[in-house]
Amino acid sequence: MNISVRHRTIILLLFFAPALVLPFTSQAGQTPVQVKSLVTFEEVSTKVSGITWVHNNAHSPERFLPETVGSGCAFFDYDNDGWMDIYLVNSGPSDFFTPATPLKNALYRNNHDGTFTNVTDKAGVAGGTFGMGAAAGDYDADGWVDLYVTSYGRNILYRNNGNGTFTDASEKAGVGAQGWFTCAVWFDYDNDGKLDLFTSSFVDYDKSQITLCTDEKMSSRYYCVPRLFKPRPSRLFHNNGNGTFTDASKESGIADHPGKSFGAVATDVNNDGLMDLFVANDTMPNFLFINKGGGKFEEVGLGAGVAYSDAGKPRSGMGVDAADYDGDGWQDLFVANIDQEFFSLYHNQKDLTFTDEPGEIGSATQLLSGWGLKFFDYDNDGDTDFFLVNGHPDDLIEMRASRVSYKEPLLLFENTGRGFRNLSKQSGAVFAKDFSSRGMAVGDYDNDGDLDVLVSNNGEAPPLLRNDGGNRNNWLGLQLVATKSNSDAIGAIITWIAGGVKHSRLKTSGGSYLASHDPREVIGIGAQTRIDSVEIRWPSGKVDKLTNPPLKTYIKVVEGTSSTK
Repeated sequence: MNISVRHRTIILLLFFAPALVLPFTSQAGQTPVQVKSLVTFEEVSTKVSGITWVHNNAHSPERFLPETVGSGCAFFDYDNDGWMDIYLVNSGPSDFFTPATPLKNALYRNNHDGTFTNVTDKAGVAGGTFGMGAAAGDYDADGWVDLYVTSYGRNILYRNNGNGTFTDASEKAGVGAQGWFTCAVWFDYDNDGKLDLFTSSFVDYDKSQITLCTDEKMSSRYYCVPRLFKPRPSRLFHNNGNGTFTDASKESGIADHPGKSFGAVATDVNNDGLMDLFVANDTMPNFLFINKGGGKFEEVGLGAGVAYSDAGKPRSGMGVDAADYDGDGWQDLFVANIDQEFFSLYHNQKDLTFTDEPGEIGSATQLLSGWGLKFFDYDNDGDTDFFLVNGHPDDLIEMRASRVSYKEPLLLFENTGRGFRNLSKQSGAVFAKDFSSRGMAVGDYDNDGDLDVLVSNNGEAPPLLRNDGGNRNNWLGLQLVATKSNSDAIGAIITWIAGGVKHSRLKTSGGSYLASHDPREVIGIGAQTRIDSVEIRWPSGKVDKLTNPPLKTYIKVVEGTSSTK
């Protein structure tokens, strides 16, 4: 039945442009009937956005390894005004680097008009460590999104005070981990309704362990490969529900598998209602941690076929993500590697095994090194597309390899229903440029109904890419407000039907590299003029169903307040 007014909160965040009738590409597996209209990503100038911050990677002649693997970024709404703000992570003091002038992370408040204001100092989130990535999540379920910053040195948990400021709660909460940590993922691994925290750990490294890596003539020093350093176990923190966490790394089984871990994503690969973890490792086999319930994980990467290359060799796993790209109801996986190693698109065989089927993505990325990446529906046709940013970790690679560059292009792949097609060349001038890209976040910063992209570059300014044209297709934005499930609704399954075509999406967490994304879900329906129904199956087991919801707007869906079946 229709949602009553008191059961629906509509947030009017945008002007309503007339819907343009466009050809519709149906659910994966069905043949597109026409060629779709062009969507482009436009690089927003600094003068327009107001984002003047530039990353400092502490580049030195010694080439310490942390210099080349950062940094990250995040879209999140820190002030609850309904608009995505931006967080950017910088390097800082460490055992090998003393900045000549203080370096800061940056928090930019969204001004609702396409511009941003730097509020870092007022908010109290400047960092002060050699930062890596960021993950946003409301860990204390007070309605205000908190921020976890990973580092080479000490991780920081910033608790949102709800008044535009944050407090460093790292020690009080028990998550101020020491060492070298890269990605972080908020998710509820035991389905108790509270957000737990996973953070991937990279190699055992400090200044005393610096290794001299040079070319054959000893004339040039370059960054050492992680193969030369020892792995470290990642960390899993269980949320106690009182603002503190318990380190569950050992009892969960996570600590039994030291790695050289970069990207991580929480998803449910076996459809058992428990969130699993896929973790990329550099020069080591990737990990697939299957959630067995009872707070335990089992690492099955080898048996699942996602640990090694087809030749049985470990690769340089960096960015990862998960999505059901072909609409068969099972989560597929992606991991990006360094040049010549081939990237992997793992198709879920529904029996805890995967087959590597990269298709056109594989041929397009053979000479690239991939970091930030994300599955998302850039054109709102209902299918899951793919965006990838690249950059070689060694700034001297062009002296040693003829066809590989340090700075590399961005890539956009469209889901055709029969695989992915490279649309980069026709999707905007920014795809003709090269960057030293690392992190990448997606979010609708201008609230126009299509997802934009934020890229963090190593030692450079962060490009903000505005999606122009994705909102020509019809869409609905969902802000999921949990009452019993975890505060970010991680693990919720969203199913929508339009024009007789059924689509489904699992709300994952993490993904990409060193990044955190807009928590809202934008569901596209192409040229259809009505959504027949939307069903949200919450992690708690509750089911909410919306009938004939409005189009081209964002709505809040509060757990347990709509009609259910």
